[in-house]
Amino acid sequence: MLAATGFLLTRHWRDRPNGIDLVFWVHTQEGPLRCVYPDQRAVCFIPSEIQLGPDYLPGCSPERKPLELHGLDGVTVDGLYFSAQKLLQQFRERATSDAIPLYESDIKPHDRYLMERFITAPLEVLGHPVQKAGYRELVNPRLRPATITPELSYVSLDIETNAFSSEILSIALSCRGREAILMQGDGADWTTDLPVEWFPGERELLIGFFARLREWDPDLILGWNVINFDLNTIELRCRYHRLRFDMGRGEEQAAILQPQQTGQVRIASIPGRVVLDGIDNLKAAFWRFDSFALGFVAHKLLGRKKLIEGSEGKVEEILRLFREDKPALAAYNLEDCRLVEAIFEKTDLLNFVIQRSVMTGLPLGRQGGSVAAFDNLYLPRLHRAGAVAPDIGANRDGVSSPGGYVMDSQPGLYENVLVLDFKSLYPSIIRTFLIDPLGLVRPGDDPVPGFLGAAFSRKAPILPDIITQLWQQRDEAKRQGDRSLSQAIKIIMNSFYGVLGSSGCRFHDARLASSITRRGHEIITTSRDYIEQQGYRVIYGDTDSVFVLLGPEHDEAASKRIGRQLATTLNQWWTDRLQTEYRLKSALEIEFETHFIRFVMPTLRGAETGSKKRYAGYVRNGEGEYELVFKGLESVRSDWTPLAQSFQRELYRRVFFNEPWDDYIRQTVASLKSGALDEQLVYRKRIRNPLESYQRNVPPHIQAARKLERAGRWISYLITLNGPEPLADLRSPIDYQHYIDRQLAPVADGILHFVGGSFERITTNQMDLF
Repeated sequence: MLAATGFLLTRHWRDRPNGIDLVFWVHTQEGPLRCVYPDQRAVCFIPSEIQLGPDYLPGCSPERKPLELHGLDGVTVDGLYFSAQKLLQQFRERATSDAIPLYESDIKPHDRYLMERFITAPLEVLGHPVQKAGYRELVNPRLRPATITPELSYVSLDIETNAFSSEILSIALSCRGREAILMQGDGADWTTDLPVEWFPGERELLIGFFARLREWDPDLILGWNVINFDLNTIELRCRYHRLRFDMGRGEEQAAILQPQQTGQVRIASIPGRVVLDGIDNLKAAFWRFDSFALGFVAHKLLGRKKLIEGSEGKVEEILRLFREDKPALAAYNLEDCRLVEAIFEKTDLLNFVIQRSVMTGLPLGRQGGSVAAFDNLYLPRLHRAGAVAPDIGANRDGVSSPGGYVMDSQPGLYENVLVLDFKSLYPSIIRTFLIDPLGLVRPGDDPVPGFLGAAFSRKAPILPDIITQLWQQRDEAKRQGDRSLSQAIKIIMNSFYGVLGSSGCRFHDARLASSITRRGHEIITTSRDYIEQQGYRVIYGDTDSVFVLLGPEHDEAASKRIGRQLATTLNQWWTDRLQTEYRLKSALEIEFETHFIRFVMPTLRGAETGSKKRYAGYVRNGEGEYELVFKGLESVRSDWTPLAQSFQRELYRRVFFNEPWDDYIRQTVASLKSGALDEQLVYRKRIRNPLESYQRNVPPHIQAARKLERAGRWISYLITLNGPEPLADLRSPIDYQHYIDRQLAPVADGILHFVGGSFERITTNQMDLF
């Protein structure tokens, strides 16, 4: 008997003649396990009152059982049990066409098996193992939840190709100092200290790569655009050479699943191994970069660069190195692996991905999946409360809920502005006001009122309890200094509102989402009223924050003291109010977040009204130094030029610190006109659609891209006297007046308006007339 604690890597199901086989690959310290569950059945639910004849769907006769379960609509349901997932899918299609409601017919059998046992990723396996080649296999072992933080093995992978033929020239691998480069060629012709293995052709190279992968046997495969490019290319070249795409464990079939419709992405299905793309997972962890090109991210995070920079001429340079300097190509190939590995380490990305899977039950390599995560956490608790959920898309009421509340701003240049922020406002509203899908349909006596006629039960709410548990785990993660776990939990909690407001959620109901957002509106506006009753002025509010103006009569110490005091008194006021008005325990928690020593809230361009989600100011940071903070303005937006960004930061700094700015503006304009700032005039923008798809309104970056023989996914361009032109093929003089009018003037007037200045007045020699 084996009793092992492990971590779930991959899950698969397959229809077999006698039922459905479920296969789970599990990492353990003693090596991988393959857990197999043969002869399983697919399950869904149907209203008991709907009776179907034995010939309803020829060839499909599910077993039907009466159950002590009800739908959220109160209807008693029976269980339907199918010997194949394919049969359930066929039955679902027929039932949909006949307008017969089904419940949970869209849940895959392996997901249901895990969620009903409350297993997310850490688990304990109990069973009798059989030793196989490189792993142990258990049939029908017992699984139960466990606690483990795994040390997953990985390999960073990168390939180099002939871009014209897709032929793979070399494949590099790295992991914690263990490295290899597999390359076509004859080792006798080249001298290098790098760990290069030589192969006479591409077919032999691929066979050698699969042998090395089996030898290293990683749990994870890391890379950069690794599924869309590296693995997809490897699979295609395997087909060309009639080789098995031998990436998985246990000789199971691996595949790169191609998108079936627009908007879908390729998926790597590799039994026993998880593929983690650096780009996707950085985005999932809310890292933001102007570009997610490997060289750009590596430079920002690590201060390192790729050995071949830029996209222009890259293809030709790789082919030249392959012909003339294979060791240099090997070094370039390996350095890309090293960069990916270092980025994962620098950002603690592996820990984030692991913790996200632990919290949600989502597969390690899955991106997005907020709805599935909600299902994993909510459905097993719902079932134990005697209820089942509808299929996704069953509720199509078409009623939408409002977004976050954004208060009209009061534009101006201010001194001593406090930002009071509600900590995780929407999750705290769910906890406080007991907002819950089951509680909505079973309100009982004395319910908690919501919006749009909603009322929620006070008894055993499911969703508020889930959030409370997550909240406590996040507080503990903060105490332990585990930023990745804290971030993972925050993302999960904050996703719940979006899930409930999405038509892609099986619990979608406008009453749920509106009871969150409209309560948020009420909390922000009521908090504003309370603060102003204390004698302070609120100049802005944004979803979960209020901006409080103190003015020049307070110093830094007094401002911070007032901020802390306001947060304390407002929290107590909400606690008392909610207890008195609703008999509810408040989970609302407002924090004194920021003290802006000076602060500007600009107007909308060409208007007197204030802008929203756009402001700047300076604070004193944790090291006691002054630090400029920009939100939504040009200096933090990638669609503005480096010139506008640097100009704004310096101009605002001068205004904030009362330093002269007139000469700086004139000097910048003069340098621009002289050509000294040409390198800062480049626009860089992503091309999201095929160039030919732009017909009527053709934006500048597309105009520039059409002037290139071959454009990539990003285009760098300038505005010239003949319109937009690509940086790689600049033929006309730069239109400096465009940059003065469209880049410098808007930035300057955004703040000079408040100090009696004007960009036009400063940059012309005209005298003011009185």
